[in-house]
Amino acid sequence: MTSFPYAHAAADDWRDALSQVVTGLGSLPTPGPGMARLGFLYVTDAVTPYLEETLAMLRDATAVDHWVGAVGIGICATGVEYYERPAMAAMVAEFPQDAFRVFPAITEDLRAYDAMQQDWLGNAEPFLGLVHGDPSNPATEGLLEQLAARTATGFLVGGLASAHEDTRLIADGVTQGGVAGVMFTAAVGVQTNLSQGCSPIGPHRTITESQRNILVTLDNRPALEVFKEDIGPELSRDIARLGGTIFAGLPIPGSDTADYLVRNLIGVDTTQNLLAIGDLVEQGREVMFCRRDADTAREDLARMLAHLKSRLDGPPRGGVYVSCLGRGVNLFGDDSEELKQIRDQLGDFPLVGFYANGEISRDRLYGYTGVLTLFT
Repeated sequence: MTSFPYAHAAADDWRDALSQVVTGLGSLPTPGPGMARLGFLYVTDAVTPYLEETLAMLRDATAVDHWVGAVGIGICATGVEYYERPAMAAMVAEFPQDAFRVFPAITEDLRAYDAMQQDWLGNAEPFLGLVHGDPSNPATEGLLEQLAARTATGFLVGGLASAHEDTRLIADGVTQGGVAGVMFTAAVGVQTNLSQGCSPIGPHRTITESQRNILVTLDNRPALEVFKEDIGPELSRDIARLGGTIFAGLPIPGSDTADYLVRNLIGVDTTQNLLAIGDLVEQGREVMFCRRDADTAREDLARMLAHLKSRLDGPPRGGVYVSCLGRGVNLFGDDSEELKQIRDQLGDFPLVGFYANGEISRDRLYGYTGVLTLFT
């Protein structure tokens, strides 16, 4: 299969970056009978004030009508990451014209989406969705669960836009405030997997008492006491400095891959032995503690890439990678090591993506993970 055209560039002026991307995409062939083109576009937040103009100029230059993507504090492409300065990465795919539908931002409910799906597929369900969300909307996580339930696989991939100020999403136009993206039928060949950036350092504990996001007791013992026991005496000496190193892991019930959601530790009360985490928890749920470090992240990324490679019949036509802001330069190093590892293990195929404020896989919102989606 032919690889998707793609290009990426950074420059001091967004117009120069756009010009390089248009040149890199080259002259795109006219779609064949019954085919249509879909563009993927990711830009750094330095481009945000000019995003509508960027999209319009890119559409005019390529004659590609349909685009999806998001703004990120960092973006990525094959073997490279971009931060701080104006940068963009674009890829253009060709699919059967009835195999995908772009949908605009869903901010409150799915009535408009349901009407679109009914017009498109009737009583059938799409296979999988690539979606981007606005982290400022408190309904986003619930909307993702509802949207995933409207796919045949229960599967979404993507992430929440990230920016120093205003987040923006791309779904044929520029939008914000909800969840937007594209749905695919099974006619679009896709393989996807997720890599964790942490590793468990203690056993699963049962939450025996909690108050919203506060762990009161674990296994009927004071939560902070159990926490100190699990992380060990060395780390326990200075709990106030554990931010960014130790996290709470919430195991996903029924997962056959021991999957878990990573959540931040956001506070401790040493007088009452309480521990607060960045998610609501209920009595009876399990929790464990995990540690983030570069070696663990590299090992798990290698595992994920090997698993994906074993499922491929040949080189991917293209891919989208969504990684956490806490990964990339902050975890793997400042020489695009995360993206180079993907390239070195899977080959020099077209890849675009961004660094997110939360990663989407299946019907869940993750943190500190990398979600790689390959088109085959």
